[in-house]
Amino acid sequence: MNWFTKTLTSTIGRKVVVALTGLFLCLFLVVHLLGNLQLLANDGGKSFNLYAKFMTTSPIIQTISIGNFAFILLHIIQSTILTIKNRQARPVQYAIVENRSSWASRNMGFLGSFVLLFIVGHLAGFWWQMKFGQMPVTGIDGVQVKDLYLVVSEAFKRPEIVAFYVLSMGFIGFHLSHGFQSAFQTLGLNHVKYTPLIQKLGLAFCILIPLGYAVIPVMMYLRSM
Repeated sequence: MNWFTKTLTSTIGRKVVVALTGLFLCLFLVVHLLGNLQLLANDGGKSFNLYAKFMTTSPIIQTISIGNFAFILLHIIQSTILTIKNRQARPVQYAIVENRSSWASRNMGFLGSFVLLFIVGHLAGFWWQMKFGQMPVTGIDGVQVKDLYLVVSEAFKRPEIVAFYVLSMGFIGFHLSHGFQSAFQTLGLNHVKYTPLIQKLGLAFCILIPLGYAVIPVMMYLRSM
């Protein structure tokens, strides 16, 4: 196992781990968005509350959730180590930054830190309350379930929370704009035939997914007015 450990702790190994966990988290963003879009259903929260109950009680989903949290931590830890090593290797920043590098690629550490701040706030505000907090309940088809829809809708009546979510989605979009393409590059999937397609998919992904998440609090806020 010594060779395996050395490989994972090498710079290349860490980059591969960041790439693989990043792509998994991209997939999670898509699935999570599809579930959260049920917040916009005009049914008083029934669809979303049933979805939330399933996500917090299904053994399969709970197992996947544990893996998801592990991947998030692994992604953060390995990214942080790579950022520190890069700064140690170049303690004095270049006076002139090449125009070829994007703003997102030069500020992935900052973007990642803001995304982490958002994740912590999001989990504390909704996930923690759903799992361990005292929440209101509602009846659906004769069954009492936690009314997470009410908690979310009350939160998104506050313009500062809506603004924070929309701003966070902007930062996530910038983070994805570099991370999506660089993940494929790290995995050696750069090719004259495939790279243009990957770039287009990455651009669409980093715009549409954050936009989808941002629409939800904005629409719920407008409905509450």
